Amino acid sequence: MSKNAKIAAGGVAVGLILWIWLPWWVAFLIIVGVPVAAYLALDPSQRRRLRRVTRKELGR
Repeated sequence: MSKNAKIAAGGVAVGLILWIWLPWWVAFLIIVGVPVAAYLALDPSQRRRLRRVTRKELGR
């Protein structure tokens, strides 16, 4: 299993545990808020590069 697959599996497991343990809206805010906060923490040049790579991969 690749490193990214392990991270994704761990994220899903944590998300499911949070979904059961916390009220649904708190778990939803955490699941959506963490990636948004990570994106906003990037500087503008990193955001441009991320958008460019994402568009290029979608165009395959």
